[in-house]
Amino acid sequence: MTKQFLNKKCIIRTYSAGVWFGTIKELENSECVLLNARRLWYWDGANSLSQLAVEGSSKPDKCKFSMAINEECGIYLPQVIEVLPCSEKSIINVENVKEWKL
Repeated sequence: MTKQFLNKKCIIRTYSAGVWFGTIKELENSECVLLNARRLWYWDGANSLSQLAVEGSSKPDKCKFSMAINEECGIYLPQVIEVLPCSEKSIINVENVKEWKL
């Protein structure tokens, strides 16, 4: 059932690890391995993750998205509760949000 998400750029919402954007390498039951993962800590310009996945943010300069974790093995996310495939428009938008870091 989850094979349609493999190798797709998606927004992942987890139970306790927050919201992430990246390419799904593995997805089984409620566990995910995500490549080129960015934590979406705060977003503005979209009223929900659904809108963010379809349209991106209309205020990308107000968003706080972490730097990407580019480890070859990816990151492991347990307790996935939502997988939202991203449109091409959303992918470009999210990937172009400046890295938020201190």
